[in-house]
Amino acid sequence: MLGKAKNTLLTQTGKGTPMGETLRRYWHPIAAADQLARDPVRPVRILGEDLVLYKDLRGVYGLVDKHCPHRRADLSYGFVEECGLRCNYHGWQFDETGACVSQPYEDVARPEARFREKVKITAYPVEERGGLLWAYLGPSPAPQCPDWEAFNWTNGFRQIVFSHVPCNWVQAQENSIDPVHFEWMHANWSTRLKGALGPYAPSHLKVHFEEFEFGFVYKRITQAQGEDHPMWTIGRVCLWPNGFYLGDHFEWRVPIDDENMLSVVWAYNRVPVEREPYEQSVIPSWESPIKDPQTGRWISSHIINQDIIAWVGQGAIADRTKEHLGASDRGISMIRKQLFDDVEAVQRGEDPKGLIRDPARSKNVVLPNGSLKLGKGLTLQNMKDDPLLSRSLKDFIFNYGQPPEVRRAFEEAMGLS
Repeated sequence: MLGKAKNTLLTQTGKGTPMGETLRRYWHPIAAADQLARDPVRPVRILGEDLVLYKDLRGVYGLVDKHCPHRRADLSYGFVEECGLRCNYHGWQFDETGACVSQPYEDVARPEARFREKVKITAYPVEERGGLLWAYLGPSPAPQCPDWEAFNWTNGFRQIVFSHVPCNWVQAQENSIDPVHFEWMHANWSTRLKGALGPYAPSHLKVHFEEFEFGFVYKRITQAQGEDHPMWTIGRVCLWPNGFYLGDHFEWRVPIDDENMLSVVWAYNRVPVEREPYEQSVIPSWESPIKDPQTGRWISSHIINQDIIAWVGQGAIADRTKEHLGASDRGISMIRKQLFDDVEAVQRGEDPKGLIRDPARSKNVVLPNGSLKLGKGLTLQNMKDDPLLSRSLKDFIFNYGQPPEVRRAFEEAMGLS
């Protein structure tokens, strides 16, 4: 249980708030590269700020304030030039640093005034990693944008999925350090949703939580998995500060504002050995719906959709003054304490947990991986014979609504078509 003041501190994301300033010390995924290839200008809201993400004609990414500093026109309706983004109202143009590089009428009428040198727009750096576009909204110098090892895996089909979720990011991130919910939400509830009364999943017997450089790890023993199982010897990663790494995919919970977040999934499927070498030229991204338009109920058929039901069911901002944490929730207490410690570190002028400052260290960063099936060089028939992998061949199990064109590309990559 948290007091009201601490819950407020934990969940605020805006500029100038203690947690908002802490979150601004990290890079956050805000879009996919293929989205900007389709449409080079996109409105973005992150950490309570309304911004515009663009890719200019040079291929350079920029992230700037949504409103033009001239007369506050909406720059998400602007258009890209060779260098930067131009406002569609009077043609003022801004590069990725926020510098005003063109004021068409002012440059002609009063060139001696050099007025554009006196105008600047808020701008933030953007980097591409793993087909995702990452933004940093904090003070300079920025830490390194991590290049996780999985982003460099070959011979696999990758896809990126976004969902806009109407709740605070913290209650979603707490899901990343909660092993027991898998037994009930994803196994037993799924059984009941299918109309069956059982059998229920093997029960958890023991859980354990450990801290490491880039977050926390949870481990578990169940009636079906003993101490020699990778879920106990390696575990799964609560990636700091707002990620989850499960071996074959990442999840991030990106704060849009205090009451909304962007769920980001980066997933990898190894192709069968007979399909190697395989190269994927573009990582496709898509939006996953979370609510059934016919019934108005949350979609419950897929893993992350089930998680979302748990998150939004707590309200826009979970009231932690009314909760009762048990033994399985020790990891949640640990990450809350770390978040509060990070706030204090930032207020002292220090780095919070998990930042990388050394450029060499940020390359191909390895995380604990307890997945049993990655890198095994399996044939397609091996995959079809495996209970878990065969599910992934039939459907994208994490999010509802995979577009037909992405499904076709997956089938072609896997040799299913």
